[in-house]
Amino acid sequence: MKASLYDVKGKKKSDLQLPKVFDTSIRPDIIQKALSATKFAQPYSPLTRAGRRQSAAGTISHKRHDWKGHYGRGIARLPRKTMWRRGTQFYWIGANVPGTRGGPKAHPPKGIGKEKSINKKEFALALNGALAATTNQEMIIERYSSLDEAPSAAVIEKLPEKTKDLLAALKSIFTNAPVEKTKAVRAGKGTLRGRKYKSNAGVLILTGAEEKLSTKTVESKPVGEVTLHDLYPLGRLTLYTKAALGDLNQETKGDKKE
Repeated sequence: MKASLYDVKGKKKSDLQLPKVFDTSIRPDIIQKALSATKFAQPYSPLTRAGRRQSAAGTISHKRHDWKGHYGRGIARLPRKTMWRRGTQFYWIGANVPGTRGGPKAHPPKGIGKEKSINKKEFALALNGALAATTNQEMIIERYSSLDEAPSAAVIEKLPEKTKDLLAALKSIFTNAPVEKTKAVRAGKGTLRGRKYKSNAGVLILTGAEEKLSTKTVESKPVGEVTLHDLYPLGRLTLYTKAALGDLNQETKGDKKE
């Protein structure tokens, strides 16, 4: 697969051959599996003795003439705590079992955290497929409904030093596309319901390991540190640097040696 190579000002210079990572088949089912496996499930559970801290007896006897028994009272065989006593008369309240007031839950959470897992080959297929989706024009149009035409795969030769020059180059490369990160107050009652702001991710710039880009206007990451959450939903607008493609080539060569 080929991509367009741009200079610092965002003008097209030539075409460039992309690494073999971008020829990976896109498997949304495996990508969903990898996403669910990478999510951290916070372990939580009630206290061990929750709902069982009353001094309630076990199953009370139903024998005739038995002390503190249930015989002839027509009540269920529940563990009960004694509220008051008048001679041989007792007033009980069910306790320490599910279904009683203040009792434990029937099947509470067990305090287990991360349960799902995925093997290395599936995870590599998911990540490579998500990178390949950044060059898939159908998926880009499906994600960005405001775009009439999806831009082709873009590679910049070198990153500009100033933010304003970078934005000018991005707007030249990605015409009529949401380039910058935006954050605005939502209209309506959503502001009162925990979703006050609407935000746009903008273009993702993947750099080489030694390249540095310090700006908050556009999201950037070294290509070796990119995650599935950065690329999902599939088809995100992504700009690669030439050094980033070099790092991807080295990774694929290392995989073949193994």
